Amino acid sequence: MNPRGNRQQPASLAIALILGAVMAATRFNHFGSPMNLPDASLAIFFLAGLYLARSIWFPIFIVEAGLMDWVSVAGGVSDWCVTAAYGFLIPTYAALWFAGRWYRRHARTEWRTLIPLFSALGLSLVFAFAISNGSFYLFSGYFTELGWSDYIRSVIGYFPAYAGYAFMYTMMALCVHATVLALPNRRRRVSGA
Repeated sequence: MNPRGNRQQPASLAIALILGAVMAATRFNHFGSPMNLPDASLAIFFLAGLYLARSIWFPIFIVEAGLMDWVSVAGGVSDWCVTAAYGFLIPTYAALWFAGRWYRRHARTEWRTLIPLFSALGLSLVFAFAISNGSFYLFSGYFTELGWSDYIRSVIGYFPAYAGYAFMYTMMALCVHATVLALPNRRRRVSGA
């Protein structure tokens, strides 16, 4: 048995539980409000792809997202987004998951690897936005009279917040990661002094 793998298993479970808790705490409001944090789901799927080696976590987080949406709608949140396009959230989140997994294969603990990380996140957010909004246009049934170009003009303004919150949560996770990595080194320096 690989002892390194044994140590990683509890860490992966802890990371998965933290990511799941953040999704549960934020999924109720896409853009946030004075009472609610903005939805972290996009960042959660990217970070899960980055930090969690086992692929089983992707369907687990998909189920959690669906359950959270069901709870939200049952609790009185509008079901306007729950249409025939809803299933396209799976490839939307898969774009982020696979970008995180791609970066995982190329990651090193060096500042210069942040450029590929943010490039992967940014590109996957463009794909995710196109998938979710394109499918909503095509399959929601709300836009039968609206042309593609008008629809794109009406939704493109949402992209900065869509991407901005994902970058914000990802940056927060990276700061926590850097802090955790620095703790053993700091303890060694303090005890050696």
